[in-house]
Amino acid sequence: MSLVVQKFGGSSVASVERIKNIAGRVKAEKDNGNRVVVVVSAMGDTTDEMLNLAKQIGPLLSEREIDMLLATGEQQSAALLALTLNNMGCKAVSLTGWQAGIYTDTLHTKARISKIHPDRIWKELREGNVVVVAGFQGMTGDGDITTLGRGGSDTTAVALAAVLKADICDIYTDVDGVYTADPRVVPNAKKLSWISYDEMLELASLGAVVMQPRAVEFAKLHGVRVQVRSSFNGGNGTTIMEGREMENGRIVTGVAHDLNVAKLALFDVPDVPGMAKTIFKALAQQGINVDMIIQSATRDERNDISFTITRDDLARALPVVEKVAGEIGANGFTYGEDVAKVSIVGAGMQSNPGVAASMFEALADEGINIQMISTSEIKVSCIIDADSVEKAVNALHAKFRLHEIEE
Repeated sequence: MSLVVQKFGGSSVASVERIKNIAGRVKAEKDNGNRVVVVVSAMGDTTDEMLNLAKQIGPLLSEREIDMLLATGEQQSAALLALTLNNMGCKAVSLTGWQAGIYTDTLHTKARISKIHPDRIWKELREGNVVVVAGFQGMTGDGDITTLGRGGSDTTAVALAAVLKADICDIYTDVDGVYTADPRVVPNAKKLSWISYDEMLELASLGAVVMQPRAVEFAKLHGVRVQVRSSFNGGNGTTIMEGREMENGRIVTGVAHDLNVAKLALFDVPDVPGMAKTIFKALAQQGINVDMIIQSATRDERNDISFTITRDDLARALPVVEKVAGEIGANGFTYGEDVAKVSIVGAGMQSNPGVAASMFEALADEGINIQMISTSEIKVSCIIDADSVEKAVNALHAKFRLHEIEE
């Protein structure tokens, strides 16, 4: 008897009809003799709708109360799915994140899982129930409800799969796997039958919205076998697992793009020790994650420091940067939201020189200017104008002939 964790996203539970559809999948897994734990997101656009309601109240929005509000969305989905399964003759029980024993730190709206006590889950499984867990949420040690950030239900599912030692964690979504690029942007993008944890982590971090980066990180850390599958058809998906040998010629595996980017720059920062620490510590204390960082060459004992953050964090970052600029004696700052990030990812890049040069050549041939560059062993990312993203992604996909990838 296998233990299977299934996760269904918002589009999969967007209506009663869709909930009935996924209930059939869950029941089929149970009828195969497996123990099943299901994690669900909120129905459709419920989370965005609740956020919009909160914004109508006024500008003072306590993040604790926002978590209290948003957590109800997943509870609705979990209860409706459990009701559906029971009406189909499949015993099921729904649990909130805290009933499932999921504990987090105290960072509201972006909490991280600290521990899981799955005693209640095991009890329900022993009684023959399908356990439906509300994703995206947990509880602090003091009993406050928290949420895990956008895509947090992925992390809930992978974390439960890890602690329960599940045989597989199936992530059901509105796409049927991981592609070499977003098929809505690149019509001939190819679905991958497998991808390494490292490659998937980079793609997820760089804008591919198939899975939350933290979920992939969790899967890699705990060796959870993950499969990304479609909620709407029965085809095979993409398996995320340990990397294979790269003799098959996969130098670049995929192209990712991210429009949720903002660029900031501080001018004439004194060239003395501690300036970077002061800037980025202040941002970190506000829970703002910084991505690319570039420091220009020193002139007159001063330099410029540019960096990127998510556009979602820009409103919170601006007063922090303004205050820090004054404290360190910088000559001002600027910001822009009309930028985007394009990236190529591939484990084979480690042993193949010239990949970055080919990327820059492809962008240059399209007349696309590069504003910032960041690299790692298996990825190269560039900040470009937002209105050039579609052209850039298609050019890179063609340059590396990703439509010809062989599995």
